[in-house]
Amino acid sequence: MTSISQFTADVRAFSEERDWPKFQDPKSLLLALMGEVGEVAELMQWTREADVVSDFESPERNHRVGDELADVFIYLVRLADVLGVDLGQAAEEKLERNRSRFPTQGPDSIIGKLPSKR
Repeated sequence: MTSISQFTADVRAFSEERDWPKFQDPKSLLLALMGEVGEVAELMQWTREADVVSDFESPERNHRVGDELADVFIYLVRLADVLGVDLGQAAEEKLERNRSRFPTQGPDSIIGKLPSKR
């Protein structure tokens, strides 16, 4: 598996090889990201909630959703890169903060509860 920093460099190189950075301002990348999220939503739009996971077990459906999720990830990585955010580090730091916000032990344990805003 490629590290996030290596993947970021690969996506940056892919963009630069095509002279796309001039089109990839943060707003444009965000809109493209939202469009790709919409394509994932479209795949699930008319699937009953109880059937969503099983619906994507078929190889064809799994491949389609994988392609769309990959597009989401690529745009997210590119947006973070353009904004100068180390996505791997930001995600690790956020996960650590979430461990504190949503403890698994003690009186504030969230085990079996929906997380609420804190």
